[in-house]
Amino acid sequence: MKLFGSYTSPFVRHCRIAVLQADLECTFVETNYEQSAEGSAAMRVPYLEHDQLKLHDSMSILRYLRELRDQRFCPTLAEYDLLLLVNTALDSTINLFLLENSGLDIASNSYTQRQARRVEQSLAYLNDVAAQGLEWNDAGIRLACFVDWAMFRQRLDFTNYPALVAWREQAQQSKEFIATAPPTA
Repeated sequence: MKLFGSYTSPFVRHCRIAVLQADLECTFVETNYEQSAEGSAAMRVPYLEHDQLKLHDSMSILRYLRELRDQRFCPTLAEYDLLLLVNTALDSTINLFLLENSGLDIASNSYTQRQARRVEQSLAYLNDVAAQGLEWNDAGIRLACFVDWAMFRQRLDFTNYPALVAWREQAQQSKEFIATAPPTA
C-alpha cells in the first residue's frame, strides 16, 4: 500500500493517522503539485494505491482504511455531518491560502470574502461543538488536523475559539497525532 501526499496537508495527515491507528503496512510517498497532477485524477493529495485499487480523496481513503480493520467509517450521521462541515471550512481556508499565495488580494474579491465568512461561521459553530465535547473519531481527528494546520500556517486567529484550541491541545496527547505533525524546519 502506498499513500501519496505532503507532510503538511491536513487531509494527508488524517490518513496517516488512520494508517497508524490501524497498524497497516504502508509506504508514504512525499508528493508535490506536479506529481499529484500526474498521479491523481483530482490533481491533489492524498491519493492511495493498494494492489489494483486507486483512491483519489481522503474520505474514500479513510473509509477504506477503516474497513480494512472491520471498523465503520463515520457510523453516525452526526459524525459524518461534522466531518463534512470541517472539510468545508478546511477547503475554504486552504483555497484562500493558495489564492493569497498566488498574489490575489482576497480582501477585495466578493467570492473570497464569502469564503472567509464561511470559515468564520464554521469556526464559531465548531467551537460550540468542541465546547460540548468531542470524540477522537474521524470528525474529531479531522478537526484537530485542521486547527493544527491553520496554526502551523498562521492562517487563522483562534482568540475567539478557545474550545478549538483546547481540542488541539487534547489531540496533542495522541501518539499518532504527534507522530504525524508537520516538520518544523
